[in-house]
Amino acid sequence: MSLPAKAPAAAIEPEPDQHVVERVLGGDVAAFELLMRRYNQRLFRVARSIVGDDAEAEDVVQQAYLSAYQHLDQFAGRSQFSTWLTRIAVYEAAARRRAQHRLVSAADIDAMQFKPAKPNAADEASRRELGQVLAAAVDALPEELRAVVALRMIENLSTAETAECLELTPANVKTRLHRARVLLRSWIDARIGQEARQLYAFDGARCDRIVERVLSRLAEG
Repeated sequence: MSLPAKAPAAAIEPEPDQHVVERVLGGDVAAFELLMRRYNQRLFRVARSIVGDDAEAEDVVQQAYLSAYQHLDQFAGRSQFSTWLTRIAVYEAAARRRAQHRLVSAADIDAMQFKPAKPNAADEASRRELGQVLAAAVDALPEELRAVVALRMIENLSTAETAECLELTPANVKTRLHRARVLLRSWIDARIGQEARQLYAFDGARCDRIVERVLSRLAEG
């Protein structure tokens, strides 16, 4: 006589952001690490898309977390915590770009052109090499387009979520995404869905480094 099959164990749902926020506000500072590790990759990618430099993007993410922690009691839950946090990172990254006086004008956007690659050794390069080419192509986009690409095509956020994070209308998000695709041209667009997840790689060491630095700053304060 065969024994009845065991029912599959229920998947453990992650603790909702709002619950973690309430824990932090209640004095459980260590719980803030859960939020950092949950959103490190997204914040790094959107910051990297704006400032164009890995080290600078790390600094942006760290400052965004510190600002979020300091103003955590202002999170009213009117939007998702992830959106609120991403918006803080976008503000910080944009402020740094303005300080560096490297904003791209509308005229530069209209004048920018991308030429399709000719068949050569690059076409037969490894996934890693192709990822580097894609990252360079996205870096070459104007800032206002890169942020949309990072959230919509790399992080796979919806149009509505991207619009909320960047404080744009859904129509503006669609327009900017279309312009980005035109600039990137068909040869890169055909591959971006497969390779985009590899852009701005966020390894474990970087994640640990950001978490440790933020927790250290919080302990000092």
